[in-house]
Amino acid sequence: MAEPFDGKSILIVDDDTDILGAIEAVFKETGAQIMTATDGNTAVTMALEKNPDLLILDAMLPQRSGFLVLEKLKAKKPRGSKPYVIMITGNTGKRHQQWAESLGADGYINKPFRMERLVQSAEALLAKG
Repeated sequence: MAEPFDGKSILIVDDDTDILGAIEAVFKETGAQIMTATDGNTAVTMALEKNPDLLILDAMLPQRSGFLVLEKLKAKKPRGSKPYVIMITGNTGKRHQQWAESLGADGYINKPFRMERLVQSAEALLAKG
C-alpha cells in the first residue's frame, strides 16, 4: 500500500478533531509525512510553507472556508499540479462540487465516506505525480 505514498507529504484540514484524527491515523499507516490543520488560515500558511503533495480539505472551516483555501492555493497553477486537493464535505449539493472543481479540486467526497475510498483517491492522485 505504501508505494505511491513513499516520500510524499499530506496536509489534512478539518475542524472536526474526530474526523481529523481518523484520517490522520489511516494515512500514517501509508508512510507518508502527515501534517494537520483545523482552520483555513493555518491551512493556507502551512500549504505555502511546506508545499505538500496532497491536501485533504474540508469545505466548511473556521476563519477561511475550504473553497477560499482552494482558490488561494490553486489560483495561478495549471490544473493537475501540486498540491493535489481532495475536498471532503457534508454538503451533498452538486453546486458546491462544481464550484470546488472549477477552483481546481482534483477530487470531491461527501461525508460520511469510507476511508478506503479516500485512500484510493489519494493513491490515484499521488501515483500521477
